[in-house]
Amino acid sequence: MTEPKINDLQPLPDDWQRALAVVAHPDDLEYGCSAAVAAWTDAGREVAYVLATRGEAGIDTLDPGVCGPLREREQRASAAVVGVTRVEFLDHRDGVVEYGPALRRDIAAAIRRHRPELVITLNHRDTWGGTAWNTPDHVAVGRATLDAAADAGNRWIFPELAEQGLEPWNGVRWVAVAGSVSPTHAVEATPGLERAVRSLLEHRTYIEALTDEDPETYVRGFLTAQTTAVATRFGGTPAVAFELFGR
Repeated sequence: MTEPKINDLQPLPDDWQRALAVVAHPDDLEYGCSAAVAAWTDAGREVAYVLATRGEAGIDTLDPGVCGPLREREQRASAAVVGVTRVEFLDHRDGVVEYGPALRRDIAAAIRRHRPELVITLNHRDTWGGTAWNTPDHVAVGRATLDAAADAGNRWIFPELAEQGLEPWNGVRWVAVAGSVSPTHAVEATPGLERAVRSLLEHRTYIEALTDEDPETYVRGFLTAQTTAVATRFGGTPAVAFELFGR
């Protein structure tokens, strides 16, 4: 039997039923981990999405008033491809999301509403590794999500939430960070990869503004490269990697 190497990725725990993914923008999850989401919903697990913004500042050629509703529609269609029907938007302003109590409170409220055991978010560190700088929205939302997982269980931090009928939820067992530069765990990507491709393709307006490459060629190439890069640390199997924080 081959002993695991010290830098091998471990399988993400699967003894849970409900997950909540909290990210800044439409397409964050599709670039980050929707192949894993597809596998989870196939297994009968419940996954809901909460987005801090509608991505209204994401396309230079579209006015935010037009862009926001369009990207919301694309996000809902994208989520449906991988079996997610509950998608919420917190209405923070795209591009200038601020870390602080207001953001933590909104995310804690979402956690209390959905009562997940697993919370998923996106890389909250300053870079994607090396000199690839992360965006302020990703940093703020990722960090606030890690904090809100604890806030949700403490009735004295945001007491107004209980007054609104949102009782404390101390059932979050893990926070899994996608796109981390220091991953620890992974989920096999192959079973959900085709749906992950279709899911990201639902963000067609954004993709066509981002690249002149054929959208499907671009999406398939990106997701295949991303999941294959993890394989060397996961027994040769393409995977979605996460940094897992326990609570």
